[in-house]
Amino acid sequence: MTGADVVCIVGPTACHKTEVSIALANRMNGEIVSADSVAVYRGLDIGSAKPTETERAAAVHHMIDVADVWDTDYSVSRFRSEARAAIDGICSRGKLPIVVGGSGLYSDAIFSEMRFSVPRKDDLRALLEKEYALDPEAFFARLKRVDAVTAARLHPNDAKRVVRAIEVYELTGKPFSEWNPSFLKAQEGEGTYRVFRIGLNMERNALYQRIEQRVDQMFKQGLIREAYALFDQGYTPDRYPAMQAIGYAQLFDAYRGICTTEEAKERIKLDTRHFAKRQLTWFRRNPTTIWYMVDSFSSISALLDQVQKDLEDQL
Repeated sequence: MTGADVVCIVGPTACHKTEVSIALANRMNGEIVSADSVAVYRGLDIGSAKPTETERAAAVHHMIDVADVWDTDYSVSRFRSEARAAIDGICSRGKLPIVVGGSGLYSDAIFSEMRFSVPRKDDLRALLEKEYALDPEAFFARLKRVDAVTAARLHPNDAKRVVRAIEVYELTGKPFSEWNPSFLKAQEGEGTYRVFRIGLNMERNALYQRIEQRVDQMFKQGLIREAYALFDQGYTPDRYPAMQAIGYAQLFDAYRGICTTEEAKERIKLDTRHFAKRQLTWFRRNPTTIWYMVDSFSSISALLDQVQKDLEDQL
């Protein structure tokens, strides 16, 4: 679908992206493509804050529940291919694709030419794997020293990714986190899609309050029950990367008796606030994004009026 118009809504967690995207889809004859690295997995429902059945009935959604928790090979490359197919299908039906999500790498990948030029060396990796096996804790501490950004998003038991991050650093002297922008070459000007980027944000205290309320609501909805049922089946963060998502990783410590569920809840809130800050850092790299402070509008409807007007001026 060369030259197709696509709206992309980004922003930190808990800033009304789902609500805005559904309302916008209804106003502008659109369908939604989720760009969430956790929502792709079946069974990770409450912890990923997936749109509810009611919300999904209000607008057509794509790229939700497309992989299983045990699918350890699910990749951003596969997501990109499937998301692009979904967008092309939406365009063929004469509708507006609306990409929405807080996973910066996933949303960027849809609109970028992926060039995985990060170096590798198999014999070095084999040595590092042995080193990791001898003392995972010390190895992860080493990663934190040389690449705190990558360490912050990985679970210490994620041997594959932890080793890969150190391998890249050893080969290049450059943290793996600094390679991410390098292997995604923007291609908006190459004619595949014409992307209109919308960023949603809130005043920090208001955002943090919404994050706390969202986590409290997740626990009321049964997050503990959802996570523990998966742990009981053997789907644990040390074995399955999908389970390292915020909400599940912290509850695994409670499941093992390392902390209480209340302590796990507070860690989820803290880690989600830190995640929101990293999301904003990522999304602000793109100068074409038009930002809206959600809490500066009298209502979501008033925000949508402005967003719709701005889009119609450009589309």
